[in-house]
Amino acid sequence: MNELTFVFWYWWVLALVFLVIEMLVSGFFFLWMAAAGLVTGGLIWAMPSIRLDTQILLFSLLSIAAIVTWKFLVKKPTTTSDHPLLNKRGAQYVGRIFDLYEAIENGQGKIKADDSIWKVHGDDCDINTKVKVIAVHGTVFDVQKVE
Repeated sequence: MNELTFVFWYWWVLALVFLVIEMLVSGFFFLWMAAAGLVTGGLIWAMPSIRLDTQILLFSLLSIAAIVTWKFLVKKPTTTSDHPLLNKRGAQYVGRIFDLYEAIENGQGKIKADDSIWKVHGDDCDINTKVKVIAVHGTVFDVQKVE
């Protein structure tokens, strides 16, 4: 019985197919399989006597090694900002003291912070009482009266 033989350029065609798939989907996953196909094809070109099962094993190991290496070496960049609260507008007000814009009745009121009016929760207070923002929950501040 004749053994199925893979010529070196079969692996290069498989690598080309993986490159096309990589262009259609994102994630760099198929790119490394294409690289493994290119390397496997190159090795088969250099040593054409390698059996098919060894070729498949070689391709599999190269693919796994390339993907795992990529996952470990390429990590998401951690950037630190000099303005960490830039897009967290409510968090910028924690710790600041404001006058009440609307009296706190039944636990709810309003303050004017810079150019905006914010809802607040806290103990009942009269208008123009000074309150300190202690926490933010969405668009509502938790406040406490400043003595």
